[in-house]
Amino acid sequence: MRRLKIRSYLAAGLLVWIPLYVTLFILRVLINLMDQSLLLIPTALRPENLLGFRIPGLGVILTFTLVVATGFLAANFLGKRLLEVSEGLLARIPLVSWVYSGVKKVAETLLSPTSQSFRKVLLMEYPRKGIWSVCFQTSSELGEVQIRTGKEVLCVFVPTTPNPTSGFVIFVPRDEVIELDMTVDEALRMIISLGVVVPEWRHRELVPVKQEVS
Repeated sequence: MRRLKIRSYLAAGLLVWIPLYVTLFILRVLINLMDQSLLLIPTALRPENLLGFRIPGLGVILTFTLVVATGFLAANFLGKRLLEVSEGLLARIPLVSWVYSGVKKVAETLLSPTSQSFRKVLLMEYPRKGIWSVCFQTSSELGEVQIRTGKEVLCVFVPTTPNPTSGFVIFVPRDEVIELDMTVDEALRMIISLGVVVPEWRHRELVPVKQEVS
């Protein structure tokens, strides 16, 4: 009995500390990463040299300010012109132009308010019939792929677990996927937790059938 109690206490303690530790670790990594923006300030003017001590997280404020200021400049006529000139210069540099153009295209697709990328969570039979996988719709306009297949297909990303940043890109017929009600955040939590964290379905009265994905 005592062993069972100790195990239950140990499990309860781990459930408290593991999420807390992982959260603090990720926050620390992000804060330290954004603190690198302080290196843009001349050494003599950096806060730690002026105040005599380091202020953790000050780089978060600077990073946020820089991003907003850059967005403001890029939205006006002069900023757009400077951006076009700088992009023209980058386009002339071998390898750099290839990397920059690819990353920019992905960023534009993901951050565009009208983009359908990673806005829908789908369920598909993968890697074979009878086995189901959660995936994310990345595109529905596939050009040559759409024409060559002779079917209306979607491009989906099937993430791996527990690291959802890697996975497989698959072209699947539209009528072979099921659109889920769960949000992208809920699906990611489910994937990262190895299926332990299952989001509550808010439409229990519905029968799960294959739906049209727009």
